[in-house]
Amino acid sequence: MLSTQEKLRYSRQIMLNKVGEQGQLKLRNATVLIVGMGGLGNPVALYLAAAGVGKLLIADGDEVDITNLQRQVLFSQQDVKLNKADTASEKLQLNNPDVDIEVIDEMLDEELADYYIPNVDLVIDCTDNIAARYLLNKACLQHKKPLILGAATGFDGQQMVIDPNNQESACYQCVFPSAENAPVNNCQTIGILGPILAVIGGVQATEALKILMGLPVKTNRLALYDGLNQQWQYFNVKKQTSCTACGHSK
Repeated sequence: MLSTQEKLRYSRQIMLNKVGEQGQLKLRNATVLIVGMGGLGNPVALYLAAAGVGKLLIADGDEVDITNLQRQVLFSQQDVKLNKADTASEKLQLNNPDVDIEVIDEMLDEELADYYIPNVDLVIDCTDNIAARYLLNKACLQHKKPLILGAATGFDGQQMVIDPNNQESACYQCVFPSAENAPVNNCQTIGILGPILAVIGGVQATEALKILMGLPVKTNRLALYDGLNQQWQYFNVKKQTSCTACGHSK
């Protein structure tokens, strides 16, 4: 059962007929791995902590840089040169001390992914690294954990949900079979307007909460956001039987 304090704290969320107390309990009992604590990881982690997700694992081996402060809203001037995951954990606990936060203060590699992912309910990719996306895609397929992908550069962003428990769900490698096909731009190469990250991170957090509460989400769809013209485009994608990650060729 929820405590009186929890009912009050999450009251505006609990009153939603798709959430209720049972939905809030599901969030309290959930564990989520967020990989990357930069421009996307900041809003994703903040929204999930505020919503009452019981345990967050946040992974990032990078340090806060002064160039991050324009868009990574959990960090302040005094945080420069401190580890991002450690610093984010402190800020998130200020928002919601009831959330259990485990810090992984290093970059997630295959060994660490295989260690942590089996013990979580879902994984959220907030990296700006193509290799990391392929790694997370592979590990989530192997351990049958939902993966929420997000990326943003310039005025544009993209988002996709992968559900390995759905045999018809396309994976990241179905859409981008090789690194040559995947988007290569990042904030360091072409820049980023900070609020674009809030849009994509907000969508990632929304999809995460829906999954954790057992609400339906769209798979087999790549969502592209054009912030300059304030437009969304949706592309239906299919599971590829020739995919070396999830198809018959694996």
